[in-house]
Amino acid sequence: MNLHALRLFYTVAEKRSVTRAAEELNISQPAVTAQIKKLEQEIDLTLVSPKGRGIFLTPAGEQLAKHAKRLFSLEREIESSIKQYRDGTAGKLRIVATYLPANFLLPKWIGLYKQQYPEVEVELITTNSSKAIDYLINYQAEIALIGGKREFHSLITSNELFEDQMLFIVHKNHKYAGKKVALSEIVREPFVFREEGSSSREKLFSLCKIHNVSKPIIGLQINGLNETIRTVIAGYGVTFVSSLEVNEHLAQEQVAIVHVEEVNLKNPISLCTREKDELSKIAFNFIDSLKNDMN
Repeated sequence: MNLHALRLFYTVAEKRSVTRAAEELNISQPAVTAQIKKLEQEIDLTLVSPKGRGIFLTPAGEQLAKHAKRLFSLEREIESSIKQYRDGTAGKLRIVATYLPANFLLPKWIGLYKQQYPEVEVELITTNSSKAIDYLINYQAEIALIGGKREFHSLITSNELFEDQMLFIVHKNHKYAGKKVALSEIVREPFVFREEGSSSREKLFSLCKIHNVSKPIIGLQINGLNETIRTVIAGYGVTFVSSLEVNEHLAQEQVAIVHVEEVNLKNPISLCTREKDELSKIAFNFIDSLKNDMN
């Protein structure tokens, strides 16, 4: 079916006048009439008949006008959707992240972004760094935020957002609270560790090996960050965590930092995207929003 002719017919049907339709479309009246005649011949149905100075629609014309109304309404909806996606004001953004940025950075950044772009649907997936890269490579996410130092896949572009400080944390009344001590001293204290294989635990063990210091005493092993920190708040042991994980408790003076002389360990947070792919406007706007917040 000739959609141009159908559009002309629909305008005539809406206006109930070939003359008014021609004026709105800015084409001649004979051209409108000729296109409608061609459409009638194409579908082998009479659609309009003259009525005084105007026209009336035949039953077939009335039925076709209803279908055309839905068709052109859908066309306008599609055009609007395309414009919104192009402008980054609608659509879906999939973000994948490791535990640290997913829990301590992205909630704020997503909240700020949604205030500016409420029509964009945001999906956040939390996983480990290897799976996060797989999500990017397999087009299951457009942006990844990954904590920790690592070699990234050749298909991935990574940009370090900032470095998060690793800290030794104790109860506010602990004998080492706020003091400078040697690594060899602090490791004699009982430590509250996350599960075996956690990044903070592995980092500390590596530090001890580098400085030829005995591994810390594992006083308690807990499968969970909040539980680990709350154990220290309750007055037991030392833990080694990212500053992002404990900043809130430090601000409330529930815990204190031990300044360990040999240790200045930082945990990078990287923003990753696919190497050769152009970012959607939605993703570009999100990155722009989080960078503005950081600045």
